[in-house]
Amino acid sequence: MDLKSQFKEAAARSRDLPSQPNDVLLELYALYKQATDGDVTGSRPGIFDMVGRAKFDAWSGLRGVPTDKAMQQYIDRVDALSGAAN
Repeated sequence: MDLKSQFKEAAARSRDLPSQPNDVLLELYALYKQATDGDVTGSRPGIFDMVGRAKFDAWSGLRGVPTDKAMQQYIDRVDALSGAAN
């Protein structure tokens, strides 16, 4: 199976993961966004938008990571979380 297919399958499986701490959810969000949209754009949300700011910061931390590498890291993370759930 090619990387894009594996990524789509991992994205589908991520919806069935048990509850995760916010830092794990932010990591998955950032990897997904980097893999699908590339580097973060726009300005950082204001201090009163704590969720938006946390998401922006997590995604911004992956600036420069190539799409293929972000996809593979996402797949690996979902695989690890799925294995821990079993």
